[in-house]
Amino acid sequence: MSLFCSAKVCKQRRRAEMTILVLCREDNLCNTLACYARAMRRSGVQLVCLERGFPLNGVLQDILCFCSERPSLILHPEADVPYLPWGLAEVDIPTACFQVDTYAYTARRITWSMLFDQAIVFHPGYDALFRREGHPGACFFAHAVDAELFSGEMLERVFEVGWVGQVTGPMYGRRGSVLSELAKKFRMNELARRYTQQETARIYRQSHIVVNMGRDDYPQDANLRIFEAMAGGALLITALPSEMTQIGFEEGVHFLGYRNSGETVALVRKYLDDEPARRRIASAGREKVVHEHTYDVRVGKWLEGLAKGAVKLRAPARNWSEGSVRRIYLDYFAANGALSQAALELPKIARHSLKDALISAALLGRAWSKRLGAKLRPRNKAA
Repeated sequence: MSLFCSAKVCKQRRRAEMTILVLCREDNLCNTLACYARAMRRSGVQLVCLERGFPLNGVLQDILCFCSERPSLILHPEADVPYLPWGLAEVDIPTACFQVDTYAYTARRITWSMLFDQAIVFHPGYDALFRREGHPGACFFAHAVDAELFSGEMLERVFEVGWVGQVTGPMYGRRGSVLSELAKKFRMNELARRYTQQETARIYRQSHIVVNMGRDDYPQDANLRIFEAMAGGALLITALPSEMTQIGFEEGVHFLGYRNSGETVALVRKYLDDEPARRRIASAGREKVVHEHTYDVRVGKWLEGLAKGAVKLRAPARNWSEGSVRRIYLDYFAANGALSQAALELPKIARHSLKDALISAALLGRAWSKRLGAKLRPRNKAA
């Protein structure tokens, strides 16, 4: 039995319709990744995950040679542990990566995606940007919901306004002030606590209205909470302009928008008083989400494309030199805090190009400085 392939998966005797190797451990499949994993398994896909003993910078062939079935696809899911095995630019199996928060560190995400045949971005318009920057396999997935969490008997809507999400931090100044004002005037759930996926779905199913407010630096975000709020049957109020209109939702039909955060209190009060209009818009939004934007719908269309050979071996890095490929690995590990793994790439890059080695060394130095600064900061505060 392999140290690197999930024993449970490798022991399965029935032949799955498709096998996908996922470059993370089973316990890294949480939140959005867990929803995609469940949807894939419901579709008959066998997922093979990494075991805890596999190193972050291990060799891809070490996984493949022990797997019971040859994978149809290798997926890098943007998990919370930065696995990036060597060999992605040479393997003769199609590869794909998720770029979930595409708007954050976009230039680096484009660079990392060059290792993969398909780059899946989660915000509209970024697929075109990735293609302009040289990635021919970029495609767009909007966020989605787990339909099972939003089905069942109707719940009493005990909250006038529902909210789930972070309320403090440098990126959420506007959010915090607006939520504070809403909480003074309307009946809301507890804002400061964290909620599970199941609890989040219940909050939205118990809310008349959900006010969405993105990060200060990306207010147009069509984030996961937007889809969950609409699936819960709540009236969504979110900032304009919004990525929602690029995805096919219409303001005034499926959701309501505001252009100034100061408008939110008046909008909430207006639609709490106008039940017919609130129900009409909320119902239209819910219908569109549960029919078009579930994980099962996303996975079904994706797997159909995979079965037809839509993901071809066209990762740009397949045609790059080893030194150029290793620069991607160093950058990825450095950006994700795996500095020891990043440092191991430096002498290998130097064998190919002194110039590339100097650039990489500077990048690695900045990463070490950032880590050192983070360690010293609390100590200085204490002093």
